[in-house]
Amino acid sequence: MAETTKTKDTKSVGEAFAAMVIAQNAKEPDVSAIGGTLARASISEQVSNRILAMIKSGNLKAGDKMPTEQQMCVALGISRPPLREALKALTLMGILESRQGGRYTVTDLSPTRLVTPFNVLLSVSDDDIHTQFEARAVVELELVRFCAERASDEQCERIKSLGVDGRGFTEDPIGFRLLDAEYHQAINAGANNQILSTISEGLYNVAIDARRIASATPGVIEISVDQHCRVAEAIAMRDAKTAVAQYREHLDHVLATTLRAIHELPEQKDG
Repeated sequence: MAETTKTKDTKSVGEAFAAMVIAQNAKEPDVSAIGGTLARASISEQVSNRILAMIKSGNLKAGDKMPTEQQMCVALGISRPPLREALKALTLMGILESRQGGRYTVTDLSPTRLVTPFNVLLSVSDDDIHTQFEARAVVELELVRFCAERASDEQCERIKSLGVDGRGFTEDPIGFRLLDAEYHQAINAGANNQILSTISEGLYNVAIDARRIASATPGVIEISVDQHCRVAEAIAMRDAKTAVAQYREHLDHVLATTLRAIHELPEQKDG
């Protein structure tokens, strides 16, 4: 009798998931029909997007236990390999977590988890770098403006101190990169916007390999330190307009040196 009840419960979970998939499909275009036969990677990406859409719409919420793999395969009309690829991707993104017994659960969906995908933006093509730095500028310039308007006096002093401290690391690229991360996080903290700050932290890692090379290039750290100090001074003066202008100049410098370093990456790898 207990086994029968368990079977009914299992079926009901699968049926409920299938109903949610059908409802979500009705809201969105059928992308599976585009371009004929789809590669497995395309199918897994579509499955990931479908589950994300269900979470966004409220069909799935934090704490919900996902159906079994077999039930999801039936509901989505796919085989297990692409489903497992999709589940693995969503787990790496922090949106799902695997529990004992192989069942997946929707996580708490905190801002930190949801922007984890930004941390994989490590492409080193010139076009991608320009696009990614464009996104970084949109987020970080606004954070600088907020920081000038909202930061406490103590936070302003910390930003200024970190800027000045950078002068002691002009010959120490590793030490400077650690201090640089602290400097940018201090600005984020002063801006007092957790979602934008978390996105900024993800975008900060764009082309990190190339930026390691850039920071070791003679003269690059000195310029960055000078720019850090000028941004910090403007923030402390509550001059948001100047702070944003100075920070834009800093981002232009970071982009230029990153692009130069990108062209050194193949040589470094070949060597």
